[in-house]
Amino acid sequence: MKKITLTLGLALALFASCKDQPKNSEKEEVALTETEEIQQETGEWTVLFDGSNLDHWHVYNGAEPTQWKVVDDALVFTPADNREGTENLVTDSTYTSFVLSLDWKISEGGNSGVLWGVQEDPKLNEPYYTGAEIQVLDDERHPDAKAGTTHRSGALYDMIAAPEGVVKPAGEWNTNEITIDYDNNKGIVVMNGEEVVTFPVTGEEWDAMVAKSKFADWEAFAKVKSGKIALQDHGNQVSYRNIKIKQL
Repeated sequence: MKKITLTLGLALALFASCKDQPKNSEKEEVALTETEEIQQETGEWTVLFDGSNLDHWHVYNGAEPTQWKVVDDALVFTPADNREGTENLVTDSTYTSFVLSLDWKISEGGNSGVLWGVQEDPKLNEPYYTGAEIQVLDDERHPDAKAGTTHRSGALYDMIAAPEGVVKPAGEWNTNEITIDYDNNKGIVVMNGEEVVTFPVTGEEWDAMVAKSKFADWEAFAKVKSGKIALQDHGNQVSYRNIKIKQL
């Protein structure tokens, strides 16, 4: 009888311990989340837009966005009626070498772009005066696609062409992964799982590309390696989601 009593007592003790387990699990879960946040700040992915707010963004040379809204977990730009000027969106933080991953969806006949190395300057009213651009476009309908292969979706705008047939039609989501790596002097654009563009990001080859482009005489264009990421207001509705960045 003693053995049975001891066994029963041990079982009751274990049961009582298990009843307290949810509280301990909650603590472990919180600790894991904090660890993940630390990892994001030390070379892992950092979420720039998670579908809930614009906490990591502001208007170029401005403050709070008014034409960028969170709609169904996406960051949607819709130009206001009778507006003056543009409302480009830029990150609060600056970046040098990185991998940027995002989804985008353009409206019919629409135009936008993702820029890097952007410098905010009251004397310059657009981010493209300083930052290079990866094109976001309705290749089928927007006239810019007819202006040359360096203006297609996925292209390093006006410098390196993107192939046809990779981008999805207007109204459908595309996924871009943009790598800017100054240590290895390489830029890569992967669109919908296919590598579409590679290019140098500095040095004589980069300078030669700029010299042959519309940016040849732009004094401030691509002169600084570290800068903001920008999402372009080109006057057409565009949506972005799942935006994250990993610093190299």
